[in-house]
Amino acid sequence: MAANTKTSRKVARYAVPVAVAGVAAATVAMVPAFANAGGPDLPKVTAQQLIEKIAASDVEQLSGTAKISTDLGLPKLASGLLGGGGVTGGSADPQDKVAQLANGTHTLRVAADGEDRQKLTFLDGKDEYSLIHNGDDVWGYDSKSNEVFHEKATPSEKAAGKEHKTGDRLNATPQKMAEEILAAAGPTTDVSVGETAQVAGRDAYQLVLKPKQAGSTVGSVQIAVDAKNGVPLRVQLLSAQGGKPIVDAGFTKVDFAKPAADTFAFTPPKGAKVTEGADGHGKGDKDGAFKALESIPGLDALAGGQNGKGDVKVLGEGWATIARIDTGAGKGLKELENDKNAPKEAKQFLDSLGDKVGGSFGEGRVLSTRLFNVLLTDDGKVYAGAVTKDALVKAADANK
Repeated sequence: MAANTKTSRKVARYAVPVAVAGVAAATVAMVPAFANAGGPDLPKVTAQQLIEKIAASDVEQLSGTAKISTDLGLPKLASGLLGGGGVTGGSADPQDKVAQLANGTHTLRVAADGEDRQKLTFLDGKDEYSLIHNGDDVWGYDSKSNEVFHEKATPSEKAAGKEHKTGDRLNATPQKMAEEILAAAGPTTDVSVGETAQVAGRDAYQLVLKPKQAGSTVGSVQIAVDAKNGVPLRVQLLSAQGGKPIVDAGFTKVDFAKPAADTFAFTPPKGAKVTEGADGHGKGDKDGAFKALESIPGLDALAGGQNGKGDVKVLGEGWATIARIDTGAGKGLKELENDKNAPKEAKQFLDSLGDKVGGSFGEGRVLSTRLFNVLLTDDGKVYAGAVTKDALVKAADANK
């Protein structure tokens, strides 16, 4: 696909882990391919040639099955708030569903026919959830609750070029994830060509992105690229600490023939509850857990909650980027800890955070995952990034 249009498109606003990886992608080191080490025997290419192959790919039609596994190592309570790994049941709002890809393992049936027609069907258990983008219409259908979400581009949105706003949510595929990473190229990454591989029965090169900077939680990002047509087939985000990938998203089956037109047709089933447009957003708040978490000083600003008016400053660059948010909450974190009337859910979340830390900035607590770390200080500041706990403490000491 053309470099000046395809790599610049908006992608998966709710594919959280990959969006973060995209902040750190990549300047190109002209490194030849490594030994094949058991993979298919393919002609040698440089990283620059492989990136050019991705950019030149004109494939816009495909169908198949993809698997996405995400292991952020979230605290138990936070994992539960993301749905415990499931994506069926509840509202049909795409925002609610696609956000849950940040937790657990999910199988997706994928179809695409250019910019105007895409379909993702989440196959978790006997129930299904489908997202369909067909022209001006975007549909979300939850078979378990028999609920339908519908959003249609208005004439003013089409005139402003925003008709694909909701359709962007359907782009949680290996191809779109790779585009997001490569589009954020910068000087803090080494890029090389790794071992060849087979993905979904197709020969592939592997583009390997590694941070130059110390302190990142990311070890590397590996993108498997179809050797014939340049389509990214798999994206793996690997932890600097080793172990299984933080994110592993790839096709298990793929066919580049044009999908049948009726693949993208949708009519709400009889008796289904249909919610139009933004009216369906925010249903995840009904259980009260998210509202309770808003009472934790700093987290409301970090998550863009109702009280999220903190002063944000960006520290560092590339893989070592840290966001510093001054919430203005003063000693709010310590007060919450000692407040007997604080919401139970807020207390539970506070207790799920890591050990207390200290420095010249005072005291604080760290929420740790395999990718993100977040430091909440007693003076109402938040430091967050895909960096180690020590890097956050160092940043807090230097910017108190």
